[in-house]
Amino acid sequence: MNTTGLKYPIGRYEKPEVISEEMIKHYIKIISDFPERLQKEIKSLSDDQLDTVYRPDGWTIRQLINHCADSHSNSLTRFKLALTEENPVIRPYYEDRWAELCDSKNIPVEPALKMLEGIHERWTILLKSLTPEQLSRTFIHPDSGNTIRLDENIGIYAWHCDHHLRHITSLKERKGWE
Repeated sequence: MNTTGLKYPIGRYEKPEVISEEMIKHYIKIISDFPERLQKEIKSLSDDQLDTVYRPDGWTIRQLINHCADSHSNSLTRFKLALTEENPVIRPYYEDRWAELCDSKNIPVEPALKMLEGIHERWTILLKSLTPEQLSRTFIHPDSGNTIRLDENIGIYAWHCDHHLRHITSLKERKGWE
């Protein structure tokens, strides 16, 4: 597999022309199920396996799990900002720098898994409650200058869940890990 395939094992996110109600339900299901799916994939991994990079110049599985906790907590906050403010400019963060902090690199993954469980439970409740008007609310990402609708962002984070889960499952397949 080439480096691009290792970096984007399910491909890059592609925004659909139209985001239907059925698509939203599917995206929410992916987000809702992510913590359980992640737990299932990593439960039998040793510390040495958790400290294995999923691709050259990539993060370890441990960093990846902690990245998901960081990213998804930021995403929940961004949803709440968009729901309570008019087209807010969200605050980006340096995910690569966060991944190098001791709480991403050196501690057991259980705190991140607990965070993901709680974040996704609350996030799912919020997402299921959104009206069509709320789904059309927006925020601005200052790095790109793009205005992002909440319905699109649900799709982006469903992709994000599957994207990082596939990093783990493809590494397990390549290594022959159960």
